[in-house]
Amino acid sequence: MAVEQLPASATALLGVVFLLGLRHGLDADHLATIDGLTRYNLTEHPRVARWAGFLFSLGHGTVVMLVALVIGLWAHRWDTPIWLDTLGALTSILFLAALGILNLHAVLRSPRNQVVRTMGLRSRLFGRFSHNGRPLTILLVGALFALSFDTISQTSLFALAAQQVAGPGFALLLGLVFMAGMMVTDSANGLWVARLLHHSDRRALVASRMLGLTIAGLSLLVALFGVLRLYSPEISLWSEGRKLLVATIVVATLLLSFAWSFWITRGSSRIP
Repeated sequence: MAVEQLPASATALLGVVFLLGLRHGLDADHLATIDGLTRYNLTEHPRVARWAGFLFSLGHGTVVMLVALVIGLWAHRWDTPIWLDTLGALTSILFLAALGILNLHAVLRSPRNQVVRTMGLRSRLFGRFSHNGRPLTILLVGALFALSFDTISQTSLFALAAQQVAGPGFALLLGLVFMAGMMVTDSANGLWVARLLHHSDRRALVASRMLGLTIAGLSLLVALFGVLRLYSPEISLWSEGRKLLVATIVVATLLLSFAWSFWITRGSSRIP
């Protein structure tokens, strides 16, 4: 997605950035890290466990806001190199394919009597950071995860668009809106994981597998779509002007799967 494809209207841009925040909160690395933080704290720090997603996204979003402000202030000097779009697309394809394979493997290999854990790449590299129960440390973990190519590139995208619409102050506002969207899904994920771990019946197990398969399937499909766009002129031409539609479908599918998984565990039996 390029800056030119974002809406020129301030109101529409706010809506799109909120949608991007919701989608970012459903990133497999977010889900996996919040899963680890919630599991670790559930016994010794149950109150912290329920807030793990919120605290993680607060730290993550703070960095996003700072980056958006800096880019908004320097946007008039920003000259995006042509190769950056291709590099970003290839990086996204590789990460999505890896995430899809990891999560599919997790679903297929997890014992039938255990809740499936969402898998992420950064969460595997920095897994030890999820073993803490201090709110400030969880904030710092979220901030650390914001220092990545995909987060910085997304932030740069809407910050540059904000500069064209209303200046650096609007870029900061978009950073706040992005963080708000991310907080919705990250906070819900923390509560959902805590609920799953408190339940042991078949519905909770099915719900975790359903979400795992959805994440794996969407990751692989979006990666395949990215490859087709890069190497097929026809697909690339068809996708022009439809990228926001595709992104909306992906977000809606993830949110529906997440909501269904959350709803199906409502009446589950608690672990004795």
